[in-house]
Amino acid sequence: MTLPFRIHRRAAPVALAFAAVLGAQAAQAATWVYVANADSEDVSVLELDRAAGTLKPVDTTAVGGTAMPMAVSPDKRVLYVALRSHPFRVVSLAIDPASGKLRKLGEAPLADSMANIDTDATGRWLFAASYPGHKITVNSIGKDGVVGAVQQLIPTAPNAHAIHADAANRYVLATSLGGDHLSAWKFDAETGKLAAHEPALTPVAPEKSGPRHFVWSHDQRHLYLLDELDAAVHVMAYDKERGTLRPLQRTTTLPAGFTGKPWAADIHLSPDGRTLYASERTSSTLSTFRVDAATGQLQPLGQVPTEKTPRGFAVDASGRFLIAAGQDSHHVALHPIDAATGLPGAPTRVPVGKNPNWIEIVDMP
Repeated sequence: MTLPFRIHRRAAPVALAFAAVLGAQAAQAATWVYVANADSEDVSVLELDRAAGTLKPVDTTAVGGTAMPMAVSPDKRVLYVALRSHPFRVVSLAIDPASGKLRKLGEAPLADSMANIDTDATGRWLFAASYPGHKITVNSIGKDGVVGAVQQLIPTAPNAHAIHADAANRYVLATSLGGDHLSAWKFDAETGKLAAHEPALTPVAPEKSGPRHFVWSHDQRHLYLLDELDAAVHVMAYDKERGTLRPLQRTTTLPAGFTGKPWAADIHLSPDGRTLYASERTSSTLSTFRVDAATGQLQPLGQVPTEKTPRGFAVDASGRFLIAAGQDSHHVALHPIDAATGLPGAPTRVPVGKNPNWIEIVDMP
């Protein structure tokens, strides 16, 4: 008998065993999607099947409060969920890589109702920004991945909304929706402390534009900022050595002929950095922009409809799918992304909990 692929008879058992291991590893690889549902006080767990282009419900985890902003630990082992109902706290949930299901590890107090949370690059510190409390905070995170006590609290201008560290973990930026600026802070990853930076503030014009969410380009040369109140997108040059910003461009997420009250929500880059997406809740649309690789500036490509009131969305690591959460539809939409244009296509709708508002996508190897 002739063995396939010209494998020697004595080597065949070893080769077949190796193939079996590779097959098992491929079978175990999965992409889990987590959706925070504020009004049903739970997190929906779904599986993204890229080959089939489907989202399959897996489980629902109760968290005992108004589940809103979430973050994933850098090692992908823990999901953090901030609860915006009394008592304000953050729940640490272990991610089962095989099933995607969540197991509660612990919870810790937060200093207020938080609009945004994120970890630093080391996974040892949790940042939070409070819209109603006008403050930013830092909580410790233990070696077990469980969030601990608040260890720093800093009052801010009105309506702090988003807070993230840059890729080097040297500077932390936060938006003030009511103060129309971004604040910048020096960050010490050893102590978890934020310290004053110069310049402390980058103004966002015009007044009452309401800077909300932001993302950095992958090379850290540019920052993209979304306003809630005028639905504008700002492109800013970022000096990663000095932690400073310089305005370059301002464009809009609003569809042509829009006459309502702007209410923009979320902003994300594609994994290859070539496309920027933003959601606008009044029109229930997703805007797409082509990113100029040299200048970082944006070319608007238009809007597509999505779930009603798309507060949060996420783009998967392959760049092939965008998943948007409809606050008022209680569904998420799975949009295939056109590889040539970057535009989201017609979605498949999947029911989740009540008032879905935040999405995290976790790839397991």
